[in-house]
Amino acid sequence: VQLQASGGGSVEAGDSLRISCAASVTMYTFSRYSLGWFRRAPGKEREFVVAIGRSGGSTPYVESVKGRFTISRDNAKKTVYLQMNNLKPEDTAVYYCAAKSTILTHTPTREDEYDYWGQGTQVTVSS
Repeated sequence: VQLQASGGGSVEAGDSLRISCAASVTMYTFSRYSLGWFRRAPGKEREFVVAIGRSGGSTPYVESVKGRFTISRDNAKKTVYLQMNNLKPEDTAVYYCAAKSTILTHTPTREDEYDYWGQGTQVTVSS
């Protein structure tokens, strides 16, 4: 399974970006995945941002991005998205997507629960 993240870049504070993560699996297999976004800021540990379950419902967002970021998925395109609005310099990080085949009622939030990881996409926000 390959997860290809894209869409990162360098923006100014207040700008928006949408990052994507496409999976190299069938649509059926993708539909059985929960998908998460994590990020690692310079000098910090990787942290959980948000995840989306098979039914399309999301977990709570990390407090620092609430109201600004939105996760979504398109099973037909086998892609998960993270829409990031009103970006702040503290959002600067490498963003990673992750996937795991799960039951309908469970959406993982811990790194060690995920089986597949993308290579990361850099988001840099300048003040």
